[in-house]
Amino acid sequence: MLTSHKNTKGIILMLLSMAIFAVADTFIKMSGSFLSPAQIMLFLISGGFIIFALIAILKGENLKDPRALKPVLLVRYCAEMVGLLGMVMCLTKVPLSIVGAVTQASPILVAVGAVIFLKEKVSWRRWSSIIIGFLGVLLVIQPGEEGLDYSVIWAAVALVAFSIRDLVTRLTPPDISSASLATFTMIAALPFTTAWVLFNGDLFFPAEINWGIIACMIILGSVGYLLLITSLRIGELSAIMPFRYSRIVFLLILGILVFEERPSLSMLIGSALVIASGVYIMWREQIVSQRQNKQ
Repeated sequence: MLTSHKNTKGIILMLLSMAIFAVADTFIKMSGSFLSPAQIMLFLISGGFIIFALIAILKGENLKDPRALKPVLLVRYCAEMVGLLGMVMCLTKVPLSIVGAVTQASPILVAVGAVIFLKEKVSWRRWSSIIIGFLGVLLVIQPGEEGLDYSVIWAAVALVAFSIRDLVTRLTPPDISSASLATFTMIAALPFTTAWVLFNGDLFFPAEINWGIIACMIILGSVGYLLLITSLRIGELSAIMPFRYSRIVFLLILGILVFEERPSLSMLIGSALVIASGVYIMWREQIVSQRQNKQ
């Protein structure tokens, strides 16, 4: 009964997190009308650093932990930064519905990575679902009569980077808190984003800058991240993780309402395949885990 209550609470927090992330993505896309991608990245990284560092300090966490320089964490920082770069680039150029469908396919790619790098054994059922998931991604990004929009490649970059991040996270010391980990990531990304802004000559903000939109994308992105981590720590992953795919639905709705996007039938079918494949993979992982625990 207690586990069921925790799972319900975790599911609600996951849904809230995905909804907030979708709204934050919408504000990032809107900011692309008056900011360069480099400036957007700088705002997200510097704003995230301030928020997460304050949370870590208020909780009395050690931000001078020497383990922050462990190779596995350095890989995670780089993957997070490249993933965020891909998200910003594709959000400013690609419809929200496509961004959501492609980037949310990360559990499928993580399953492949676990086989290659962590030597995990995968049954034919999971391989079948992995293939179906990739077919779904291809349906989403398939070229139409006008040809493939190569800006979608940035969504694929984000997908690969976030998959590497999720894979490496399995090797991250569990006693390093989420706020500290996020702070370390922001610190690692700040030099890159600052150099990018300087290299592009984006030192001055345009007169039409909308500080309200900037504040919303920073605050909502940080809140969404914290809710996501909290949801995963409350209940069982097998019960909560499938609801991360709600982000695809939220982005689809926001794309229609805010940007008047009209998703094609192939995009809708592809999104459904990505969701079904990811949910099945997580369900099979739970089954395998239960069998191993009984042995």
